[in-house]
Amino acid sequence: HRVERKKDVVLDFPVTVRSFSIATGIPVNELLRKLITLGVATSQNANLDSDTVEILATETGINVQVKEEADLEGGLMEEIEAARSNVDPDSLGPRPPVVTFLGHVDHGKTSLIDAIRETRVAQKESGGITQHIGAYTAELADGRKITVLDTPGHEAFTAMRARGAHSTDVAVLVVAGNEGVMAQTEEAANHAKAAGTPIVVAINKMDVAGANPDQVKSQLSGIGIQTEGWGGEVGTVEVSALQKKGIDDLLERVLLEAEVLDLKAHFKGDAMGVILEAKVEKGKGKVAHVLVQDGTLKVKDAVLAGPTFGKIRLMFDSEGKPMKEAGPSTPVEILGLEDLPIVGEKFYVVKNLKVAKEVAEG
Repeated sequence: HRVERKKDVVLDFPVTVRSFSIATGIPVNELLRKLITLGVATSQNANLDSDTVEILATETGINVQVKEEADLEGGLMEEIEAARSNVDPDSLGPRPPVVTFLGHVDHGKTSLIDAIRETRVAQKESGGITQHIGAYTAELADGRKITVLDTPGHEAFTAMRARGAHSTDVAVLVVAGNEGVMAQTEEAANHAKAAGTPIVVAINKMDVAGANPDQVKSQLSGIGIQTEGWGGEVGTVEVSALQKKGIDDLLERVLLEAEVLDLKAHFKGDAMGVILEAKVEKGKGKVAHVLVQDGTLKVKDAVLAGPTFGKIRLMFDSEGKPMKEAGPSTPVEILGLEDLPIVGEKFYVVKNLKVAKEVAEG
């Protein structure tokens, strides 16, 4: 007894030979034989890519429409974006700028990030910093804040750009005063320019004999960065990470750039943001470091990040202190995702875990 064949079918994604057979009435064996003659060896329960489904449809003379997973994901994203724009406009407020440090590997990027951390992060508990979560928030004496990403500079910056997540408001280009512009300096500057991110130059190692800021500025104009006093508007600040000099001047300059950008975010509503780092940590399991960009992230929120999802079980700030919620421009560590997310992936809070699971699993 043959099942009657249908001419028009709509299939749910993902499609297997078996689901194709059930929908069209064509026996599984017949479909598998057809695929073998076309050079596709598969089993009845293996997922077929869209090209193979198209070929099968043509070969069998059936008009097949596939309800893509993108419908689900696209619909969800539209819903999330709409919800974000419908958030109470009164909850829109200024947020701290997010800064990435770029530059040549030996020019003191890490020392500078650490120097800011040591001078400008309010230690929450004795014993100092308990962990490194890929970002922290520095606070100036007057209470203004700056979020510093200390993920591996270029790679993270490029990964986020490639995935369409804009995470950085201002790029600090670190150049050693005694060595000047190098190939990596130019590469970093090009990354920032391509992302349309304003640049502030930190001329580091001013404590070293032979440091020559004028020479650095001249070399910068050679790579298309016109600094103040050299016919352009890019700010330069002379610093010494080692002696912790010029740190506040650098932060002031970053805040000046941020003022021009007039950065705002909603402080209410479901959070969205970007993944900074993801790793398995002893005693904690799968851990993701994320930057909240809009809304407020809360413990117990259901989160979707590309192909992974989960419910936030625990959340910590950059000093390892437990948190219940985190607003815009706040970097946090979260526990509860099923798998490690991809760096640079956007994350969204969704209404329930079931939806997040469906979208993640496509």
